[in-house]
Amino acid sequence: MFTGIVEERGVVLAISPTRLSVGCRTVTADSDVGASVAVNGVCLTVVERSGEHLAFDLSEETLRRTSFARLSEGDPVNLERPLTLSSRLGGHLVQGHVDGVGVVTGIDRGSDGGAWTTIRAPEDLRRYLVPKGSVCLDGVSLTVAALEGTSFSVALVPHTLAVTTLGRSEVGDPVNLEVDVIAKYVEALVDGRGA
Repeated sequence: MFTGIVEERGVVLAISPTRLSVGCRTVTADSDVGASVAVNGVCLTVVERSGEHLAFDLSEETLRRTSFARLSEGDPVNLERPLTLSSRLGGHLVQGHVDGVGVVTGIDRGSDGGAWTTIRAPEDLRRYLVPKGSVCLDGVSLTVAALEGTSFSVALVPHTLAVTTLGRSEVGDPVNLEVDVIAKYVEALVDGRGA
């Protein structure tokens, strides 16, 4: 379980259909082999570790369900270690299980250094998005600021733009999207699938 509060922006050292290697320093501190790390919002298992890099095995399912197929050497990635029972929950409950890939359809940079960013979500995820509800984009916990059809907007403050990959986003970029897990549980209970 994660919070969507990015700890470090790493860099892709190498990527293949079966392995991702990421250069980083903070997250390596206690991410032993077997540990979970959220990489752009995707929960991955550490299979190799040094003081300045982590490596993860990738499955066909991960490549199919995420934006990882578009990653290249040198690309930045958002990193977060899992929360502990004594951690503050600064964002919201994030599982690292990507529900779909959204597409950035608009970026309006503000005079204050922030940005209003609009994302088109997959149609089947629209029902989980509500104004002022939680959403996770590339591992970043955010609040839905506006909603129209299958598109939603988030207000990004200058700090978020500076320390996450969202500051480098461009129109047309894919983003890993995880909707609020509580909404999915409520839907399952209401539909009787929770029994």
